[in-house]
Amino acid sequence: MVILQNLNKQIFGQKRQLSSRAIVVTALMTATLALTGCASKRITTGSIGKGPSKSIYAMTVPELNQTRDYWGRAYTKNPKDKTIGVNYSNVLRMTGRNEQALAVMQQIVIANPKDRAVLAAYGKALASAGNLAKALNVIERAFTPDNPDWRLLSAQGAILDQMGKPKKARSFYQKALDLSPSEPTVLSNLGMSYLLTGDLQTAETYLRDAIGAPRADSRVRQNLALVVGLQGRFGEAEKIAAGELRPAQAQANIAYLRKILSEQNAWTQLKDKSKKPTKLTN
Repeated sequence: MVILQNLNKQIFGQKRQLSSRAIVVTALMTATLALTGCASKRITTGSIGKGPSKSIYAMTVPELNQTRDYWGRAYTKNPKDKTIGVNYSNVLRMTGRNEQALAVMQQIVIANPKDRAVLAAYGKALASAGNLAKALNVIERAFTPDNPDWRLLSAQGAILDQMGKPKKARSFYQKALDLSPSEPTVLSNLGMSYLLTGDLQTAETYLRDAIGAPRADSRVRQNLALVVGLQGRFGEAEKIAAGELRPAQAQANIAYLRKILSEQNAWTQLKDKSKKPTKLTN
């Protein structure tokens, strides 16, 4: 069980049925998780700082559990260390423990109330726990106009998209791209934004651009696979989903991609929406 499965678990827990919107939000969160990183070299969102060097987004479940235990022990010894706290919170979310991840960040932000990196990670934890309004407020506090960070702008956009405000969200993505042109995670968020409003072709265009960027990773690839699959091009979607993954991981992702595309006839639902896009609400 790898990227697609881990992302679905962290957002929807034990729910067995996925609506078309739920599937899309799962994919949107793929990019969101990468966008609230910080300027510090020691705190990261895509990899585990002083612990295991492998990206948490490419880990298997046993690897994620081992990594969670590693940072859990470190956090117990030093619960105020921001590097340890942020990394522990990240892996907790990836293993579906959103409430615990938020509790960790609440303690870290008390110890580091003005640290932009910590505020950004706290906002991310709030968003994963479903507290979108507060998450947006925290991310806004972390952003400073005199030293703008494209990651924070894109994170604001992703949260706004989840709140059903795509037009406003896209303005933040564009601002992020002004600061970091062709950044794949921002382009991926833009693609997911259009997918949320049923515009599959525009979504695919942005995701194609994202996957062509040098820094694009597996999270972006899985978003593109989902968009292509939702348009009925299942064979092509499977090839994209396999991508650079190891054979066992690729097989697991393909199987899961088939599963989520078949549940509740998601492709047909989104195809119908694309004929007449409507504003999504909470």
